[in-house]
Amino acid sequence: MNIKPSAAIRKNYNEISTLCKTTKEPVFLTKNGEGDLVVMDIATFSRRESMLRLREQLVTVEEDRLAGKKGFSIDEVDGMMKKAIREAAGERRE
Repeated sequence: MNIKPSAAIRKNYNEISTLCKTTKEPVFLTKNGEGDLVVMDIATFSRRESMLRLREQLVTVEEDRLAGKKGFSIDEVDGMMKKAIREAAGERRE
């Protein structure tokens, strides 16, 4: 875990930026010895956000499954995909 005083962002922006990008980890900034901010590079932030969205979707699907909500079999999904592909191909020909 990388922890820096908040003054470090003003004095050493490039160093903190490089640290975020090379470690792919956030840098925690403190103010008066207490946690204040978290800084991370855009790529790491985007990746974490994508993972959180995916996990939320998986939790929702699992909750639905546990509640007895009907899902689709692999064969049903395969049929739906093939039908969608045929329909999309047919629309392009017109």
